[in-house]
Amino acid sequence: MFHQIPTAVWNRMQYLEALDNEQRRLGLPVAERLCAITPEGARFIALMAVAAPRGACLEVGTGGGYSGLWLTLACTERGNKLTTFELDEHKVKTARETFKEAGVESMIDLVVGDAKDHLHRYQNVAFCFLDAAKSEYIDCYETVLPNMVEGGMIVADNVITRKETSEPFIQRVLNDARVDAVMVPIGKGKMLCRKK
Repeated sequence: MFHQIPTAVWNRMQYLEALDNEQRRLGLPVAERLCAITPEGARFIALMAVAAPRGACLEVGTGGGYSGLWLTLACTERGNKLTTFELDEHKVKTARETFKEAGVESMIDLVVGDAKDHLHRYQNVAFCFLDAAKSEYIDCYETVLPNMVEGGMIVADNVITRKETSEPFIQRVLNDARVDAVMVPIGKGKMLCRKK
Protein backbone atom coordinates (compact mmCIF):
# COMPACT_ATOMS: atom_id res chain seq x y z
CA MET A 1 0.00 0.00 0.00
CA PHE A 2 2.68 2.54 1.00
CA HIS A 3 5.10 1.31 -1.67
CA GLN A 4 2.60 1.73 -4.50
CA ILE A 5 1.21 5.22 -3.94
CA PRO A 6 0.12 6.61 -7.33
CA THR A 7 2.20 9.58 -8.48
CA ALA A 8 -0.77 11.96 -8.58
CA VAL A 9 -1.72 11.03 -5.00
CA TRP A 10 1.87 11.36 -3.78
CA ASN A 11 2.30 14.75 -5.47
CA ARG A 12 -0.86 16.12 -3.84
CA MET A 13 0.22 14.74 -0.44
CA GLN A 14 3.55 16.55 -0.82
CA TYR A 15 1.79 19.76 -1.83
CA LEU A 16 -0.49 19.63 1.23
CA GLU A 17 2.42 18.84 3.57
CA ALA A 18 4.32 21.87 2.24
CA LEU A 19 1.20 24.02 2.58
CA ASP A 20 0.72 22.85 6.16
CA ASN A 21 4.34 23.65 7.00
CA GLU A 22 3.84 27.15 5.62
CA GLN A 23 0.57 27.63 7.52
CA ARG A 24 2.31 26.51 10.73
CA ARG A 25 5.19 28.91 10.05
CA LEU A 26 2.68 31.73 9.68
CA GLY A 27 1.09 30.73 12.99
CA LEU A 28 -2.36 29.94 11.63
CA PRO A 29 -4.63 28.27 14.19
CA VAL A 30 -5.27 24.55 13.67
CA ALA A 31 -8.91 25.18 12.74
CA GLU A 32 -7.75 27.19 9.72
CA ARG A 33 -5.04 24.81 8.52
CA LEU A 34 -5.75 22.30 5.77
CA CYS A 35 -3.52 19.41 6.78
CA ALA A 36 -3.78 18.97 10.53
CA ILE A 37 -2.64 15.33 10.76
CA THR A 38 1.06 14.47 10.61
CA PRO A 39 2.43 12.15 7.88
CA GLU A 40 3.22 9.54 10.56
CA GLY A 41 -0.31 9.84 11.92
CA ALA A 42 -1.73 9.52 8.41
CA ARG A 43 0.15 6.28 7.83
CA PHE A 44 -1.13 4.97 11.16
CA ILE A 45 -4.80 5.63 10.31
CA ALA A 46 -4.34 4.05 6.87
CA LEU A 47 -2.94 0.90 8.50
CA MET A 48 -5.79 0.78 11.00
CA ALA A 49 -8.36 1.29 8.25
CA VAL A 50 -6.97 -1.47 6.04
CA ALA A 51 -6.89 -3.83 9.05
CA ALA A 52 -10.50 -3.13 10.04
CA PRO A 53 -13.20 -5.75 9.36
CA ARG A 54 -15.50 -5.50 6.35
CA GLY A 55 -17.79 -2.48 6.39
CA ALA A 56 -18.02 1.23 5.73
CA CYS A 57 -15.08 3.60 6.15
CA LEU A 58 -15.86 7.10 7.50
CA GLU A 59 -13.92 10.27 8.24
CA VAL A 60 -15.28 13.19 10.28
CA GLY A 61 -13.34 16.33 9.35
CA THR A 62 -12.08 16.26 5.76
CA GLY A 63 -9.92 19.36 6.00
CA GLY A 64 -7.97 19.81 2.76
CA GLY A 65 -8.25 16.09 1.96
CA TYR A 66 -4.80 14.98 3.16
CA SER A 67 -5.94 12.25 5.54
CA GLY A 68 -8.57 11.27 2.98
CA LEU A 69 -5.83 10.51 0.46
CA TRP A 70 -4.18 8.13 2.93
CA LEU A 71 -7.53 6.52 3.71
CA THR A 72 -8.22 5.98 -0.01
CA LEU A 73 -5.06 3.86 -0.10
CA ALA A 74 -6.69 1.64 2.53
CA CYS A 75 -10.05 1.71 0.73
CA THR A 76 -8.36 0.60 -2.50
CA GLU A 77 -7.00 -2.44 -0.65
CA ARG A 78 -10.39 -3.03 1.00
CA GLY A 79 -12.41 -2.59 -2.19
CA ASN A 80 -14.69 0.15 -0.83
CA LYS A 81 -15.11 3.92 -0.77
CA LEU A 82 -14.44 6.57 1.85
CA THR A 83 -17.25 8.76 3.12
CA THR A 84 -15.91 12.00 4.57
CA PHE A 85 -17.71 14.93 6.21
CA GLU A 86 -16.72 18.60 6.20
CA LEU A 87 -18.55 21.69 7.40
CA ASP A 88 -16.15 24.47 6.36
CA GLU A 89 -16.78 25.60 2.74
CA HIS A 90 -13.17 26.73 2.22
CA LYS A 91 -11.89 23.31 3.26
CA VAL A 92 -14.53 21.61 1.09
CA LYS A 93 -13.25 23.56 -1.93
CA THR A 94 -9.64 22.54 -1.23
CA ALA A 95 -10.63 18.92 -0.57
CA ARG A 96 -12.48 18.74 -3.88
CA GLU A 97 -9.37 20.09 -5.62
CA THR A 98 -7.26 17.54 -3.74
CA PHE A 99 -9.40 14.57 -4.74
CA LYS A 100 -9.61 15.73 -8.37
CA GLU A 101 -5.84 16.41 -8.66
CA ALA A 102 -5.05 13.05 -7.06
CA GLY A 103 -7.51 11.22 -9.33
CA VAL A 104 -9.45 9.64 -6.45
CA GLU A 105 -12.83 11.39 -6.82
CA SER A 106 -14.57 8.09 -7.61
CA MET A 107 -13.30 6.60 -4.32
CA ILE A 108 -14.70 9.35 -2.09
CA ASP A 109 -18.14 10.53 -1.09
CA LEU A 110 -17.62 14.05 0.28
CA VAL A 111 -20.61 15.05 2.41
CA VAL A 112 -20.86 18.80 3.00
CA GLY A 113 -22.41 19.73 6.34
CA ASP A 114 -22.35 18.83 10.01
CA ALA A 115 -21.43 15.15 10.37
CA LYS A 116 -23.75 14.85 13.37
CA ASP A 117 -26.69 15.41 11.01
CA HIS A 118 -25.65 12.46 8.84
CA LEU A 119 -23.70 9.87 10.85
CA HIS A 120 -26.81 8.06 12.14
CA ARG A 121 -27.60 6.99 8.55
CA TYR A 122 -24.46 4.88 8.17
CA GLN A 123 -24.70 1.23 9.16
CA ASN A 124 -22.09 -1.54 9.30
CA VAL A 125 -19.27 0.92 9.96
CA ALA A 126 -15.88 -0.77 10.15
CA PHE A 127 -13.64 2.27 10.57
CA CYS A 128 -14.13 5.90 11.57
CA PHE A 129 -11.48 8.59 11.83
CA LEU A 130 -12.42 11.59 14.01
CA ASP A 131 -10.51 14.78 13.26
CA ALA A 132 -12.93 17.62 13.94
CA ALA A 133 -13.65 19.96 16.84
CA LYS A 134 -12.76 18.06 20.01
CA SER A 135 -16.01 19.22 21.63
CA GLU A 136 -17.87 17.15 19.00
CA TYR A 137 -15.99 13.89 19.58
CA ILE A 138 -18.33 12.43 22.20
CA ASP A 139 -21.46 13.06 20.09
CA CYS A 140 -19.84 11.57 16.99
CA TYR A 141 -18.52 8.59 18.96
CA GLU A 142 -21.92 7.88 20.54
CA THR A 143 -23.63 8.09 17.13
CA VAL A 144 -21.17 5.90 15.23
CA LEU A 145 -20.42 3.21 17.82
CA PRO A 146 -23.88 1.55 17.87
CA ASN A 147 -23.72 1.26 14.06
CA MET A 148 -20.29 -0.35 13.99
CA VAL A 149 -19.57 -3.96 13.16
CA GLU A 150 -17.90 -6.13 15.78
CA GLY A 151 -14.19 -5.37 15.70
CA GLY A 152 -14.79 -2.00 14.08
CA MET A 153 -12.32 0.73 14.96
CA ILE A 154 -12.54 4.42 15.79
CA VAL A 155 -9.40 6.55 15.75
CA ALA A 156 -9.57 10.08 17.17
CA ASP A 157 -6.80 12.59 16.48
CA ASN A 158 -5.11 15.23 18.68
CA VAL A 159 -5.97 13.64 22.01
CA ILE A 160 -2.53 14.26 23.51
CA THR A 161 -1.67 17.70 22.15
CA ARG A 162 -5.16 18.89 22.99
CA LYS A 163 -5.63 16.81 26.10
CA GLU A 164 -7.44 19.53 28.02
CA THR A 165 -10.27 19.80 25.49
CA SER A 166 -10.15 16.06 24.73
CA GLU A 167 -10.28 14.90 28.38
CA PRO A 168 -14.08 14.32 28.56
CA PHE A 169 -13.86 12.21 25.39
CA ILE A 170 -10.79 10.34 26.64
CA GLN A 171 -12.50 9.44 29.91
CA ARG A 172 -15.72 8.44 28.13
CA VAL A 173 -13.88 6.03 25.84
CA LEU A 174 -11.50 4.57 28.42
CA ASN A 175 -14.45 3.82 30.72
CA ASP A 176 -16.76 2.44 28.02
CA ALA A 177 -17.20 -1.33 28.41
CA ARG A 178 -18.38 -1.58 24.79
CA VAL A 179 -14.84 -1.00 23.51
CA ASP A 180 -11.21 -1.75 24.19
CA ALA A 181 -9.20 1.47 23.91
CA VAL A 182 -5.67 2.80 24.17
CA MET A 183 -3.91 6.13 23.71
CA VAL A 184 -1.25 5.92 21.01
CA PRO A 185 1.59 8.50 21.06
CA ILE A 186 1.84 8.85 17.28
CA GLY A 187 1.71 12.30 15.73
CA LYS A 188 -0.40 14.49 18.00
CA GLY A 189 -1.77 11.50 19.88
CA LYS A 190 -4.48 9.09 18.81
CA MET A 191 -7.23 7.39 20.76
CA LEU A 192 -7.68 3.96 19.22
CA CYS A 193 -10.75 1.99 20.19
CA ARG A 194 -12.12 -1.31 18.95
CA LYS A 195 -15.74 -2.31 19.35
CA LYS A 196 -16.25 -5.58 21.21
